[in-house]
Amino acid sequence: MDAEMNERYSDPDVVEDPAVTARRDAALRVHPEQVHTTVLVTDDAGRAVAHAALRDLDGEWEVKRVVVDPAERGRGLGRLLMDELEVVARAGGAARLILQTGDRQPEAVRLYERAGYRQIPTYEPYVEALPNSICFEKVLVGV
Repeated sequence: MDAEMNERYSDPDVVEDPAVTARRDAALRVHPEQVHTTVLVTDDAGRAVAHAALRDLDGEWEVKRVVVDPAERGRGLGRLLMDELEVVARAGGAARLILQTGDRQPEAVRLYERAGYRQIPTYEPYVEALPNSICFEKVLVGV
């Protein structure tokens, strides 16, 4: 995933300030103690082909690390992951799910919109660390 994101977002003509890099890395870091759950999809051979997680972000349930192997894309695995995360979040008492993606990930934006997420203002820790963020929420209670 890192290689794909670096390809999408890096500009070889720009030297990034180390402080900017540190802020971005800190915003994207997921500490094990924050993780509510991890969902893994494997193929018939037991090879991991898709992954997603939920973390506690200051009391919010945040979707993180939605990744589908490029060779497996287009088969509905991303939607399967999102649906399972909702089941886990509802069972855990979450009122909503939030997530952050980037403006150079149109496939991810499309997945989230089709899954019923609506765009919200960029939230911390992404406001300054990742100004190209697109953030979403999906309300789970009262629906």
